[in-house]
Amino acid sequence: MTSPHLVPGCYPCDREAAADLPPGEDIVNTDHWRVAHAFNSTLPGWLVLVPRRHMTSFTALTAEAAGELGGLIHRLSGALESVTGCSKTYLMQFSEAEGFSHLHLHLVPRMPEQPQDAKGPKVFTYLVDDEAQWLPETQRDEMALKLRAVLA
Repeated sequence: MTSPHLVPGCYPCDREAAADLPPGEDIVNTDHWRVAHAFNSTLPGWLVLVPRRHMTSFTALTAEAAGELGGLIHRLSGALESVTGCSKTYLMQFSEAEGFSHLHLHLVPRMPEQPQDAKGPKVFTYLVDDEAQWLPETQRDEMALKLRAVLA
């Protein structure tokens, strides 16, 4: 599927254009947002909220997309608490990494016994470049299906 609202070569746009995404890359799909499990995470439940059209700034969101975001974050945070047992969720947005300037938000479960050196901004220690350490796709898909069930 091609769309004038997607930019070829942009990772989130390329995933949005894919014909068939696994559950871990399509946990929730609304008119304006797609929610995926982070592919490079070692922490189960690390979610990424991605606008379904290409943009690099919050100011590019339509009023409808911006309005939908708050409720989506609220529902996903509740689902993460239910599925992972986290005590809270972190919400972050930078969109600065090479190849990832497409606006995206990280919604991350903060576990009750999370080590001090992985709390707050240090939570990014759970995102790694070494693919061998990533949660397997099967585990990301399993988490996605559990979240979908809670959200249903």
